[in-house]
Amino acid sequence: MKKHPFPPLYNKDSKILILGSFPSVKSREQMFFYGHPQNRFWKVVSSVFERDEPGTIEEKKQLLYENGVALWDVIASCEIVGSSDSSIKNVKVNDISKILKESDIRQIFVNGKTAEKYFKKYTQAQINREAVCLPSTSTANAVWSLEKLVEAWKAIKSI
Repeated sequence: MKKHPFPPLYNKDSKILILGSFPSVKSREQMFFYGHPQNRFWKVVSSVFERDEPGTIEEKKQLLYENGVALWDVIASCEIVGSSDSSIKNVKVNDISKILKESDIRQIFVNGKTAEKYFKKYTQAQINREAVCLPSTSTANAVWSLEKLVEAWKAIKSI
């Protein structure tokens, strides 16, 4: 059983909550979100907000805070083989109610179908809120080019 090793990223000014499924091996090693260099999350988000792509964890945090974006994952612990979403079993979910109480979240987005599946199964009824599913920024989602991802993800800017 793997446990989520790092806390959510948010503050009182967060307006958008983006939920992933569970951190990849690289993210667990770095102790921060979307740590695999091939994951397109940071390229996409920095393009949406018309900023330079952040390099350091501090720069990544700054980009999110400046744009009212909170990050967390649906899954608190699970059995997983490497970083494979399809191998996820025995899920326990994170309680996101604390984030919702302590910030100004107006819209929840999920990064990909796996996050959407577990959000709908466990979290949606618990918090009585829906989430908009955005296409996964993982390179496993090869049918979506970077340009198409950026277009779809512009939804986070309209809040």
